[in-house]
Amino acid sequence: MTNAAVRTIPTTFTHATQFTLPYLYADLTKIFSMSQIEISRENFFYNINQIANKTQSLEKIALVLKDNAYGHGLEIVANLAAKAGVRHAVVRKMAEAKLIEHLFETVLVLTDTPLSAPSSKIRVAVNDFGDIERLPKGCSVELKVDTGMHRNGIEPKRLEEAVEAMEEAGLKLCGVMTHYRSADEIGSDFFWQKKRFDEVRSRGEKLGLKGVRWHSCNSAALFRSGTFEEDIARVGIAAYGCLRMPKPFNVPKFRPVMSLWAERIASRDLSVGARVGYGGDGEIEKAGRVSSYDIGYGDGWPRAAYTLPDGRSILGRVSMDIVTIEGDDERVCLFYDAAEAAKRFGTISYEIMTGLNPAIKRVVV
Repeated sequence: MTNAAVRTIPTTFTHATQFTLPYLYADLTKIFSMSQIEISRENFFYNINQIANKTQSLEKIALVLKDNAYGHGLEIVANLAAKAGVRHAVVRKMAEAKLIEHLFETVLVLTDTPLSAPSSKIRVAVNDFGDIERLPKGCSVELKVDTGMHRNGIEPKRLEEAVEAMEEAGLKLCGVMTHYRSADEIGSDFFWQKKRFDEVRSRGEKLGLKGVRWHSCNSAALFRSGTFEEDIARVGIAAYGCLRMPKPFNVPKFRPVMSLWAERIASRDLSVGARVGYGGDGEIEKAGRVSSYDIGYGDGWPRAAYTLPDGRSILGRVSMDIVTIEGDDERVCLFYDAAEAAKRFGTISYEIMTGLNPAIKRVVV
């Protein structure tokens, strides 16, 4: 695929775009928070372009949409992905899959057991032999093999046994996959895990497996690999613009898709020495205007000291629904880049993004 072909992804819509919240949450945005999460359509499409340049095909991207699309909004991102030409998705639960299956050719469910066989579009991961017994006859499945992460998957040496068991159970094997434990870190783990998966694939081909897609790459593994020769790549964090890897790795610079904003609730003038919030922990060192904003730990914002991108600090303790900040801006940005915010809290971008309350309004900009 040429770069020109990749850039055929649309970058504008003909009208303002807003989508409903995920299936598992009521539309609470009108009742509760005035804070807002902005989803950058331009940055998302840019990231998908970078990924497609690596896979050499939009058709080989399987976008990971689990946990409310990493906090970005399941339906919002699913619709954007479909507009971009992405044909495959990965989710956590059946309810998510059913909500978005009309947008994709396949949807892989990682950890759930349907009561009856879903449509042929939906595939369910087999994480151990117990799943083979539990899954309904006629269900399309993808087998996970444990190549070293030791979380989910069957032992590689039991591949033939698993294939036979699935055939006897009336399951349709559509894929074989694994997951890397440290593809984003310097070391040899990635290489020996990849070698084990290649050996599994060789054995599978000798067993005569046909019509099966083979995949192991997450975002880090995709860009750690010199060339990409698998059927799909399960890409999550790179699409959302927060993939961070050590400098020796040749990784393009991705653009953050999510930014978090809060609106002003009230303002007041305070003199030097005034103390703000619970316990009076926020002492005013310079007289002036301070304002409260509608974000707090009830919205999933960490209860810890934090400096905004513009250099101002949150004054005192974070309340359940409120933070206090110097100034009287109508709205403030808590972060433009979840990865940078995560550094200040000593955590990872995944936790910052997925921890944000789904009731916070998400808007495509």
